[in-house]
Amino acid sequence: MMTFNANYRRRRLFCTLVLIAPLTVWADEFDYPELNHSQYDFGGVGLLQMPTARSLPEGGFALGTTYNDDYVHFYTSLQLFPWLETTIRYTQVHDLLYSDDPSFSGDTKYTDKSIDGKLRLLQESYWLPEVAIGFRDIGGTGLFDGEYLVGSKRAGPFDFSLGVGWGYMGNRANLTGNKHLSADCGRDTAYAGNGGTVDIGRMFTGCASLFGGIEYQTPYAPLSLKLEYDGNDYQSDFVTTNASPMAVSSDWNIGATYRLGTWGDVQLAYERGTTVTAGVNLYTNFNQVTPFWLDSATPTYAPEATTEKLTEQEWQRLSEQLAHVAGYQNNQLFYDGQTVTLSGEQAKYRDRAEGKNRAATLIANTGIEAKQYRIVEQRLRQPITETLISADTYATLVDIASLDKKQYNQAFTPSETIKLASYGEQKSDGRKHIRAGIAPVFIQSIGGSESFYMYSLGISGNADVHVTDHLLASSSLYINITDTYDKFKYTVPPDGTDLKRVRTLNRQYLEDTVRMTNLQLTYLDHWQDNWFGQAYGGYLETMFAGVGGEVLYRPMNSAWAIGIDTNYVKQREPGSALGLYADEVQPARGNDRAFRVQTGTITGHASLYWQNPLGLFDGMLAKLSVGRYLTEDKGMTLELSKQFNSGILVGAYATKTDLSAEEFGEGSFTKGFYVSIPFDLLSVKPTTARGRIAWQPLQRDGGQKLNKKYSLYEITDGRSPWYTRSISH
Repeated sequence: MMTFNANYRRRRLFCTLVLIAPLTVWADEFDYPELNHSQYDFGGVGLLQMPTARSLPEGGFALGTTYNDDYVHFYTSLQLFPWLETTIRYTQVHDLLYSDDPSFSGDTKYTDKSIDGKLRLLQESYWLPEVAIGFRDIGGTGLFDGEYLVGSKRAGPFDFSLGVGWGYMGNRANLTGNKHLSADCGRDTAYAGNGGTVDIGRMFTGCASLFGGIEYQTPYAPLSLKLEYDGNDYQSDFVTTNASPMAVSSDWNIGATYRLGTWGDVQLAYERGTTVTAGVNLYTNFNQVTPFWLDSATPTYAPEATTEKLTEQEWQRLSEQLAHVAGYQNNQLFYDGQTVTLSGEQAKYRDRAEGKNRAATLIANTGIEAKQYRIVEQRLRQPITETLISADTYATLVDIASLDKKQYNQAFTPSETIKLASYGEQKSDGRKHIRAGIAPVFIQSIGGSESFYMYSLGISGNADVHVTDHLLASSSLYINITDTYDKFKYTVPPDGTDLKRVRTLNRQYLEDTVRMTNLQLTYLDHWQDNWFGQAYGGYLETMFAGVGGEVLYRPMNSAWAIGIDTNYVKQREPGSALGLYADEVQPARGNDRAFRVQTGTITGHASLYWQNPLGLFDGMLAKLSVGRYLTEDKGMTLELSKQFNSGILVGAYATKTDLSAEEFGEGSFTKGFYVSIPFDLLSVKPTTARGRIAWQPLQRDGGQKLNKKYSLYEITDGRSPWYTRSISH
């Protein structure tokens, strides 16, 4: 399942991240066009049906589709590291149905979900080729799964590739394999358990075949040509109900790629001597995406005459400037005769140095007599970090005209502790005790049994009330405008599972046009230097109500943190604004059979957060959680996310509990992926807010966590920025 929740006023289509650049059209004999490697039919860099050892630059992202008479592929491919390419793909088979049960999937086409990976083993040098090993359809159903080892070598405008494929890519068996055993030389193509698991035992088994080809960059810059020897004979493909083999009259495939710009290309190929395949791809690079802002001008350092006192109006004007120009929202100002203290939430700049520079200049320009400026960054009125700025040192640095702005940081002294004592007399209070707003919400699902694509569009109204500095009341109301989720079935596949339906009752919760998604009280606090906590109670999310608490230990500027959360929850009853399920066993409804729900359980986890784990994976965050889940299973969740220079995050998670594959049902265990995009890449105004696109291949009940409104790790992000890390181009 893929969802997109957009909760920000200004949005643009993701395609605005790509830049159209003119292409050199014709080359002369001294300046041949550069060969830009393109996607192959399954997604990922390659020829036509076969991959190569090539890859996109780190951060390279492709979104594409290919179509022929047998299949249509939809895929995204991302170069996570220079040595790792990842691809997610959906494939629809035109002449096969999703299932043989019309009441379950109707006339939905058979849909295969795949995850591919390619690892570079050797980088090309003068004498040696680029070498990579790859795995297609990892943990899939066996329709397209296979492994390969391939090398590629450049010679002028030609790029030569030669490899060995097993499984789907080696079914021609021109190296090894007994075709008399079966079309795939006896390879075990049955998926283990209920699918979704990696079956190492069948890797590099069955048929093995050589494959290879040539990619040629023509003198006409947009056009490149491909010739490929195919390692597959297509006799194991089941593309029709009667499993008749595909027609093949040639071992060779030919094709052409026409680049539309740096942002995309189109492809056309003639494959197997019988089939025309067409495709289109869009490209961007997550490392190279940059924002375009219409921001307020950086204030010029020009202090007024020194004064020991500002009027009430002057303090208020300074507070407003600090909010709009420096980004410190909901701020307070204090003064004790020697120190001006600014306390507020940095909601504008991911580059905190930018915010601090602007704040120091604005304070200095008032002419107020002070030895230092203290900036206390808050989040939800809780102090997160404290920085001391020497007024004299800052003035000296500013006077050096040639000084790089980043060198102003010499005047900034981060404090290891946060002083909770009085900052002096309060001079202004720009905090808003009530905050409310509305935002559009768009949710979409891809690859379901009922329909390949479903969506809903609605409006979310949100309100927060600060009862005290520590007590926060919050609520969210969702109003549905339109959706196609009426196709969604109540029932789950009849696979024998009998878990409490903590997530697979989605459709029932979507029936109400107006629904309250959150109503809770939250108490937040900070103890000593590195301890943070929250306690909460109420209607915590769309499907659950209860009480809980979380404690986080997070040292300043530390790569790691440890947290524990514990909750007692009950499942909310669909169709009732405030009702909870009272009976665990619910009667059959419509075509659905009787089912069980959660009428009360303890759930929670101990979590370790680790940025740049082992110092080997720069730009990564690892999160390991161990605990109890909503359907009372116990286990662990591993979440890994990679952050690119632009701040775009790409993450994946997997949960394995004490449920067997049979008890869990289809998919064997919970897994999913997401992309988190800073809104300041899509807006003309800087902001620290983010939007998230999430994809979960299959929604089941095992391994499901409570969706808490607040996360202490995100709230305390300023102590070692991750979600608000500045752009690092």
